[in-house]
Amino acid sequence: MDVRLYICSLAVDDHDKAVAFYRDALGFEVRGDVGAGRMRWVTVGPPSQPDVNILLAPPAADPGISPSDREAIGDLLAKGLLGWLNFSTPDLDGTFERVQASGAEVVQEPMDQPYGVRDCAFRDPAGNLIRITQTRR
Repeated sequence: MDVRLYICSLAVDDHDKAVAFYRDALGFEVRGDVGAGRMRWVTVGPPSQPDVNILLAPPAADPGISPSDREAIGDLLAKGLLGWLNFSTPDLDGTFERVQASGAEVVQEPMDQPYGVRDCAFRDPAGNLIRITQTRR
């Protein structure tokens, strides 16, 4: 059996800000952009991984969601508790400087971890946690 990751999704509340972060700060390609307003879906991904896509999706897009559930999802998104992604890079310090220069919220500056990696963390404009790792060799 050959099963591979094709798309993972993150909820975002402002697609224009999210696209600017993933495209300009992380250097990702915009691969698809459909819909409009609150019902917009944008697909981005790293140029070095053409088969891996990240869907930037509207939170609570399902029209069947109750008003209280929609509010709860909005609250969780605002707190940054709905999603996270982990990326790797061969140049953590350079990547950190580029993302920090974009104005992204820094959660953790680059540091060596006891479990064998060096990493840092940011929040994207929707509050999703973005960790970037460089393995120590």
